[in-house]
Amino acid sequence: MRRLLLVRHASTEAVRSAAFGSDEPLDSRGREAAGRLRLPRVDEVLVSPALRARETASCAGLVPTGEAPAECDFGRWAGLSLREVAEREPDAVREWMTDPDAAPHGGESLTGLLARVADWLAVQATLSGTAVAITHGGVVKACVVAALSAPASAFWRVDVTPLAITELHAHEGRWTVTRVNAPGDLGELRQVRGAGASSPDQLQPRTGTERS
Repeated sequence: MRRLLLVRHASTEAVRSAAFGSDEPLDSRGREAAGRLRLPRVDEVLVSPALRARETASCAGLVPTGEAPAECDFGRWAGLSLREVAEREPDAVREWMTDPDAAPHGGESLTGLLARVADWLAVQATLSGTAVAITHGGVVKACVVAALSAPASAFWRVDVTPLAITELHAHEGRWTVTRVNAPGDLGELRQVRGAGASSPDQLQPRTGTERS
């Protein structure tokens, strides 16, 4: 059996300002919160190459043994707040949130992210033991979608806050979702939830009609 603990990195300035992530570091509260992360004993520590993920692992006292998936490539939107992008490119934002094949920012589409993460999960399902993956909100949401064989639209309906734990178990190559968005550090979870949506990947489309 493969037990996979997916942990979103701790908070950054981009997370708190609802901005598209770039390669920014953790903020001071994020570093403090990461130091309070408590996990069970694991066999492997997989960490995204992004600075914010590597700093989360370091603050939590975790030594990487492998690599976890990187966040979606947001192209020219990286580092900008959702509000800024919506003011400049309202039609592009609407397209991005309703068409999984769209990549108006010039980066990776939701379809591309889901496929990349599904391929990674397929490999993980062939392994045994317990692994923790310090990664990103979009990656965790994509893992849940892949594990449930859900449609792409389900991506927008999975909540993943900083340092929250999502747990998957693989039996004979098939994944079971055991828990989603469980607090790794309760104080950090409350702080970010109190501020509203924590990043663009926490939002749900507001289109007037729902896509299946």
